[in-house]
Amino acid sequence: MALKVTKQNFNESINSGKPAVIDFWAEWCGPCRMVSPIIDELANEYEGRVVIGKVNVDDDGSEDIVGMFGIRNIPTILFFKNGELVDKVVGATTKDIFKQKINAIL
Repeated sequence: MALKVTKQNFNESINSGKPAVIDFWAEWCGPCRMVSPIIDELANEYEGRVVIGKVNVDDDGSEDIVGMFGIRNIPTILFFKNGELVDKVVGATTKDIFKQKINAIL
């Protein structure tokens, strides 16, 4: 299961010393509901090697993180290495694409 990422633990999540994948989503978003199970599967597959989390854009405080990265569409999945944004996917895509991007930052 993916980590619930909030304003309080965002910096810790992307600066843990491990690559990080953060999914920006909302309950009402159809494509987000398609991507969500994939993100949870990846969290299990890469456990201990990659921090994989989700930011619900409707939660209090998430607007700060959303604004920081200029996110205008969801789902948006950001890929971090050493605390720096190195890649992103906007919209739904396949598990294979996510795995390629994760493996590239490992």
